[in-house]
Amino acid sequence: MFKCFVSGIVLTLVIAAIGGYFVLQAGLIPANADVKPGPIETWAAKLALHAAMDREAPKGPSPVAMTDANLIEGIKLYSQHCAICHGTADGEKSTSPLAKGLNPSPPQLASEGVEDDSESESFWKIKHGIRWTGMPAWKEALNDDQIWKLATFLKHMDKLPAAAQDVWQKVKN
Repeated sequence: MFKCFVSGIVLTLVIAAIGGYFVLQAGLIPANADVKPGPIETWAAKLALHAAMDREAPKGPSPVAMTDANLIEGIKLYSQHCAICHGTADGEKSTSPLAKGLNPSPPQLASEGVEDDSESESFWKIKHGIRWTGMPAWKEALNDDQIWKLATFLKHMDKLPAAAQDVWQKVKN
């Protein structure tokens, strides 16, 4: 009895795998960026992202102090590497044509901010990128200190000191 039950489960999994292969092989799953991802794809991507960050993101606070100099350096790095996709202090109205062509759309951080994410989460996302999105891994272009400065800016972008706020308001994409 138990052997038949296990055989049934194995057969079901094999048939599902073969069926899945033929669905993919037939091109029935869209691969183009101008089609909204389906609910299963979205669920799988979010589950994988959160599990990876829970396991791999650094624990504890940023090793970079929240000083005007560090925030301003983070803003300058954001201007050079991030604003083209994630916008400027102008929020949604600063969305670039490049960002409009990405799917899923990158968050416009002045409007949809990441201040509620820990600096460690932002550090991990910047360093490693996010699969199934347009977010690249920056670990080959930026060192850890620069990534931490970016993460520190992102954590505090909604309540910057005056000197940093002035620099942030001047960022253009």
